[in-house]
Amino acid sequence: SLVPVDDTQFSHILRLLNTNIDGRYKVVYALTSIKGVGRRYANLCCKKAEIDLNKRAGELSVEEQERIVSILQKPWEAKIPNWFLNRRKDIITGKTSQLLAVAIDNQFREDMDRIKKMRTHRGLRHYWGLRVKGQHTKTTGRRGRTVGVSKKK
Repeated sequence: SLVPVDDTQFSHILRLLNTNIDGRYKVVYALTSIKGVGRRYANLCCKKAEIDLNKRAGELSVEEQERIVSILQKPWEAKIPNWFLNRRKDIITGKTSQLLAVAIDNQFREDMDRIKKMRTHRGLRHYWGLRVKGQHTKTTGRRGRTVGVSKKK
């Protein structure tokens, strides 16, 4: 909002879920700096936490920050549907969850290790550093590798 805020209450950098959040942005867009939180999920969490969407992130009170974090971490308690979450039917546990911040990196690494260990086609392509999703590789993607024709003498 354009109304000047008392600078003693405004915090320029917030710390939520081990991520620095810029307090100058509106709440929804500020939350997207957390890995695993997009615009739609941030918008839904703010609505469930009953927070004014026109507020800046730096204007949030401690109580409002705690409400947002609890909804981000436990979306099923706020009745956010399963199809909205980013880890549906986990291959090991079979549960649906929302992965945030460091958990996304850890889970991605575990998934890559699992498919490499199983020696699936996809896992082998990852291991060899080749394209995985069926792209052509005869002429494109030559960066990083030295491919050329040597002249015969």
